[in-house]
Amino acid sequence: GQMAFLGMLALGVVIALNVLHLDKTVTSLLAGAGIIGIALGFAFQDISANFIAGVFMAFRRPISVGDIIETNGYTGKVEHIDLRTTRIETFQGLHVLIPNNRVFQEPLTNFTLTARRRIDLAVGVSYGDNLRKVERVARACMEDMDLRLPDEDVQINFSGYGDSSIELLVMFWIHYPGQPGYLEARSEAVMRLKEAFDANGITIPFPIRTLDLGIKGGTRLSQEPLQVTLNGDR
Repeated sequence: GQMAFLGMLALGVVIALNVLHLDKTVTSLLAGAGIIGIALGFAFQDISANFIAGVFMAFRRPISVGDIIETNGYTGKVEHIDLRTTRIETFQGLHVLIPNNRVFQEPLTNFTLTARRRIDLAVGVSYGDNLRKVERVARACMEDMDLRLPDEDVQINFSGYGDSSIELLVMFWIHYPGQPGYLEARSEAVMRLKEAFDANGITIPFPIRTLDLGIKGGTRLSQEPLQVTLNGDR
């Protein structure tokens, strides 16, 4: 049948090439074609992966134009989505093209879907301050701020003992994305907290270092005569 005919035709072609001494040439051409095919496969691998990821994103729609997202180390507004790339404008005004394959595989945060964001503000207070008072002042300061979401409680947590201060974490929620944005709300919180601490005598200490020269083999500072040399003196 047809298969037998094709087999006989292929055998005839091989015999003819062998008679004409072209068998090695054809083998080289076929090998070269195989290498070219492999190279093209690698070249189009990323393109096909981005295309497939774009199709999945079109159906699943994890992001839309206008959303505020964070992915692959960039945060900004989605400007355009096609089957190969996603373009976002960062808050620094940069226009970034990200391959859809990376958007699809890497962690993606869509701030527009949640419509809110928590701000964590770390601050240190002096070891000499009353921590109950610190908590009351910080909470009252944040609860009185217009920028936070009123239906979410302000959280105040003391997180540990630092080198020069007791570490405090102030947490509150804001509407996001929106105006004012995350940076504006955080800046306002920093200023209000500093003003409230100053008004209530609460200290945000500078870093403190204690030098102990009385260890074994050392000399106490009080036992060593102090010599001062002024400019011009010899």
